[in-house]
Amino acid sequence: MSGDFLNMPPLAHDDAAFMRAALALGRRGLGRTAENPAVGALVVRDGVVVGQGWTCDGGRPHAETEALNAAGELARGATLYVTLEPCSHHGRTPPCADAIVRAGVARVVSALEDPDPRVAGKGHAILRAAGVALTAGVCAAEARRANLGHILRATEGRPMVTLKLAETADGYAAGDEHDPRLAITGAAANAQTHVMRAMHDAIMVGVGTARADDPLMTVRAPGLENRRPLRVVLDARLDLSPRSRLASSARETPTLVFAAAGADARRAQGLAAVGVEIAPAATDAAGRIVLKDALRTLAARGVQRVFSEGGPRVAAGLIAEGLADEIVLFTAPKRLGRPGAPSFVGGARRALDDAARYEKIEDCFAGVDRVRRYQRVL
Repeated sequence: MSGDFLNMPPLAHDDAAFMRAALALGRRGLGRTAENPAVGALVVRDGVVVGQGWTCDGGRPHAETEALNAAGELARGATLYVTLEPCSHHGRTPPCADAIVRAGVARVVSALEDPDPRVAGKGHAILRAAGVALTAGVCAAEARRANLGHILRATEGRPMVTLKLAETADGYAAGDEHDPRLAITGAAANAQTHVMRAMHDAIMVGVGTARADDPLMTVRAPGLENRRPLRVVLDARLDLSPRSRLASSARETPTLVFAAAGADARRAQGLAAVGVEIAPAATDAAGRIVLKDALRTLAARGVQRVFSEGGPRVAAGLIAEGLADEIVLFTAPKRLGRPGAPSFVGGARRALDDAARYEKIEDCFAGVDRVRRYQRVL
């Protein structure tokens, strides 16, 4: 009887539990692995984790090889849990699927197939052909969210976008036009914002926010000071001042400005002189940068995850065009109590209440500030 029990296939809930642990490992790499996906992997033998890994900084080594190396000989006959199909192509490193076969892994549990055309089922096929037992699709929905930047870059040619907004209790993102910069959220919410910045490859704002707030757009959380996401400004006319904090620190932290093709050449030279990179982008009838065009350019550079802090107008555009994949809304307990800049314009706020478009997945507090998190319905 005991022998029959030992020969039984793994229970589905065990697979899900180990896969969720692998997903948690993969999240350690968010914002650090571009242009490769942030994958997590576990090697499990007789119900015990004997090796773990996640995609390293810069995208290499991959999670699977890290986990296999940690497991060593214990990987032979074990089960490997991986949050995305193992790669099958030769890049700077050999294919992970081949490494799994060489290690003698008996079974692989994969969350979902990789849409990258260089893989797209080929990694799974290598495993099957080598006699490795394969279970695919475990925690697929969670893995799709975790790998959304990679998936969208492969299927739509754009990165995923997290939109962050902060508002007063009466719905304003800023004071009136000539008011000083409004400090809306408290210390706990601000710390959470820095952590979210660190989990993205780029931080994006519109030039209106860049001029009004003169932000640094850097990660300033303890232990994360070495994270330097690309700073992106949507600035069709090149109104950003070379003396702004963004431009004047461009040699320390990469800064990219999207501008219209006909933007003032002298302004471009002034920004370039302090280390700002200028990239052309299409503009719409109102002379604003076309968001999809800018995002496609970022994807072509390897960016998978963009954190937008660009203010109400950029936010409205991202939501209207279906480009805001995750929305994080901080609401402070205090009212502005006078006219100001609304946090949502157009139909952007209504979109959050549309169940066909967005799902609220979190409603909690960071200190005194309420935090609501929404995901775009896929």
